[in-house]
Amino acid sequence: MSENEQTDGCPTARNGMTLTLTVRDETVSGSVWSALALKLPRERMTIRELIRERVYQEVQDFNAGTRDRVFRGLVQPADATHLLDGPRTERRDDVAPTVDRPPPIDWRPQFDKAVEAFTRNAFFILVDDRQATSLDEEVELGPTTRISFVRLSLLVGG
Repeated sequence: MSENEQTDGCPTARNGMTLTLTVRDETVSGSVWSALALKLPRERMTIRELIRERVYQEVQDFNAGTRDRVFRGLVQPADATHLLDGPRTERRDDVAPTVDRPPPIDWRPQFDKAVEAFTRNAFFILVDDRQATSLDEEVELGPTTRISFVRLSLLVGG
């Protein structure tokens, strides 16, 4: 295990200092349809690291049962159920863990799908109303930074 990798597998170094920002999911017209309080380990990071932190946290929250019963992450797992209101993975607390309950979501494939979706322009990221253009682009983050993930298509399985 590398010095920056934690036992939970998220490779971003954590030094006890965190910055919490609200990350918004928006439509192209600017309507906000979801928001997530995202805890970030430092104030300077790449877009790739920002995506990783977002995907990691939303998957961990879902697996722990601390968020909605329906997974509404940046990308949906490939085996998400397709319903009239779109694909979704649902946690069912009313049944035994082995019956009709999806297995925990692994954040790594979700992160890979999100990176691939970013590179093919399925969504873009605005940091203080400026569009990020590269996964390796570094951004400065502070308490008033506005981060928006603008989806251009439904991101099922990538």
